[in-house]
Amino acid sequence: MFRIKSDIRVNIQSVESKNTNIKQRNQDYANYVKRISPRTRAFPSMLWAFIIGGLICVIGEFILLGFKELFPKYSPEFVGSLTSGTLIFIAAVMTGFGIYDRIGNFAGGGSIVPITGFSNSMTSAAMEYRKEGIIFGTCSHMFRIAGPVIVVGIALSILVGFVYWVLLICGVPI
Repeated sequence: MFRIKSDIRVNIQSVESKNTNIKQRNQDYANYVKRISPRTRAFPSMLWAFIIGGLICVIGEFILLGFKELFPKYSPEFVGSLTSGTLIFIAAVMTGFGIYDRIGNFAGGGSIVPITGFSNSMTSAAMEYRKEGIIFGTCSHMFRIAGPVIVVGIALSILVGFVYWVLLICGVPI
């Protein structure tokens, strides 16, 4: 009976020493990562993201104004759709030539916020998996990054529509 208690004490001590070793190892690894990680300068990164993202939107506005001049009889919705399609096409071509990746490295989040970032994520995934074939490569992996964004967008639009409908039923002026 004495032997069982001593075995339990030994096992408890070995578990405690293993936990201490794991905590120390994790702390050492965290220090290592902090030491070798490149230092980012937050303000310049945010500034360039703002400038490049804004520039992409300004280019989109110029394209929109150009389409309004070219097609004055078309509705604003059609011209807006044409502009979105043009921006998507330009971003896909730039991704294919590797230009958009360089812009993304420089601009960070500023290049992924507009619709062009969506196009880049779709196109780059399609290009990466094209060797596996059209169905099991390109088509199945194309929505790996963009798919969750689409699902969340659809779910939130349904939720907002439901809230809007409830507010209308309750007579809240909107």
